[in-house]
Amino acid sequence: MDPIKIVDGVALLRLAGGRANAMSTEFLGALDGLLDELEHSDARAAVITGYDRFFSAGLALPTLIGLDRAQMKRFIELFDAVMTRVFRCPLPVVAAVNGHAIAGGCVLALQADWRIMVSDPGARIGLNEAQLGIGLPAIAAESLRLQVPSRSWPAIAFEGRLVSPEEALALGLVDELVAASDLEPRAMARAKALAAVPSGGVAQIKGALRRSVLETVERREAEEVERWLDTWFSPPARALLSSAVARLERSR
Repeated sequence: MDPIKIVDGVALLRLAGGRANAMSTEFLGALDGLLDELEHSDARAAVITGYDRFFSAGLALPTLIGLDRAQMKRFIELFDAVMTRVFRCPLPVVAAVNGHAIAGGCVLALQADWRIMVSDPGARIGLNEAQLGIGLPAIAAESLRLQVPSRSWPAIAFEGRLVSPEEALALGLVDELVAASDLEPRAMARAKALAAVPSGGVAQIKGALRRSVLETVERREAEEVERWLDTWFSPPARALLSSAVARLERSR
């Protein structure tokens, strides 16, 4: 991934970690490195975006399907830690969702304070874990609870639908839609406006608003990781995941 770029106090974190920004151990490590850069910068807000038509296509299933339970536990704990780090960032964070944001990609977008998505009718966003027979880690479930109206939970979480930008806006999964050419400028402008507010107050308020989620995640993480692993290694999920990996391999 490229180093962060700071313009007018706003740090741009561009995710470019391989095919479709699929989340492997290496991808999560690189994102963690960008967060290190952000913390040591003088930025007052941040924008996270992807490349081409991919924000992130979610977990890198071909690299994960063969892991045993202990190895997968280490991976999902890393995923939880990096997502939680984005969620607890004291700076205002805008997600510029430039294309597909599927499963883990949608989880990443949910960690931001404001989500702007490209108005591309071919783009899809959503949490399709239920369609694969797997559950949601604690940080995914709790950030969804905070960010999205409860009326939208069945469509997003229970049915696991991947929706268009227009439906995502109606569901409250994203906050704005803009043309592809306007996405990055609009996200930077929104972040700049948030950065104009005195940072000490913003950090305290953001921390207060998000504290209950963080406390719940910390309290329940160990239990929920084991429950999530139970779904990942269940026979129905293994069959669905293997089919998904086979489709991905055929598309290469």
